[in-house]
Amino acid sequence: MRAYDVFNGDADGICALLQLRLACPREATHVTGVKRDIALLQRVPPVSGAVVTVLDVSLDANVQPLRRLLESGGTVSYFDHHSTQHAFRHPHLLLRWDDAPDVCTSILVDRHLQGRFRKWAVTAAFGDNLSKPAHMLAAMTNMWPRDIESLEKLGNLLNYNAYGEQIEDLHVAPDTLYRSMSEFADPHDFIDASMYFPALEDGFRSDMARLASLVPDWHADEGAIYILPNAPWARRVSGVFANQLVQQGEGRSFAVLTESSDGSFVASVRSGRPEQLCANAFCERFRTGGGRKAAAGINVLPSSDIDRFAQAFSAHFCAGALATNGRTHAS
Repeated sequence: MRAYDVFNGDADGICALLQLRLACPREATHVTGVKRDIALLQRVPPVSGAVVTVLDVSLDANVQPLRRLLESGGTVSYFDHHSTQHAFRHPHLLLRWDDAPDVCTSILVDRHLQGRFRKWAVTAAFGDNLSKPAHMLAAMTNMWPRDIESLEKLGNLLNYNAYGEQIEDLHVAPDTLYRSMSEFADPHDFIDASMYFPALEDGFRSDMARLASLVPDWHADEGAIYILPNAPWARRVSGVFANQLVQQGEGRSFAVLTESSDGSFVASVRSGRPEQLCANAFCERFRTGGGRKAAAGINVLPSSDIDRFAQAFSAHFCAGALATNGRTHAS
């Protein structure tokens, strides 16, 4: 049997796999990458008898290699919470999917395992900006408030670490981080014993200090857009910054555009009202866009499309036009 574990390199993907392998250990080839590296199934060879587990990776972005794997005789267990338009049935495909805005992949795995390693699901939910579901799960574990705060910090650090244009942008490669975490059934033990936790904490503190002077490039009563420079620190903080903005925004929506080395941009979009104004519905208007109702993104946004993006953002999320701060934007 050839086994492959395919997982997003963020908090949700890592913690989802961790729960599964704590419950059912299995030697497998790991296939992962930075958070935006989602076309992962194409890296799994379509061989007969392959046993593949996929976690927190958009099915729509992987539908063709998924079909090839199944048609070649592979078996696939797929856990995900991203919006999908191309889901299908197959006798060798187990699909556990829910795109409700209060669900992440680790919560789906927690349901599947009936809460056996719930603290890791709590960690992932915090990292995926699902504070309310995280607290609800934490209430089932009878943790002290300070222990919940520790898992919130860990989840945010794991998610922060996943953002980058390439693995070299990250403080710790996702597969290395997973292997270290897999030694601990309880995330509090990882926090206490791992060398990676203080390293991520120091890196996060240093990067976040750079955000104090930022102002939005476009703004309205209902939302704002920020543009960050082409720098590793900016790529690392982009998702956490977007989450922070929407958490503090009282129903407002936000976009954080981060410049890539080729001059294009990566967009992180957060909806302050995901049930009414879906982030994924907005991002799917762009060729490389997708995600879920509360949080979505665009992997490659040409610089020539920034003004079009701002106009579309205004039309989707804001009742009135966005005001610019006066900077010159690409057109």
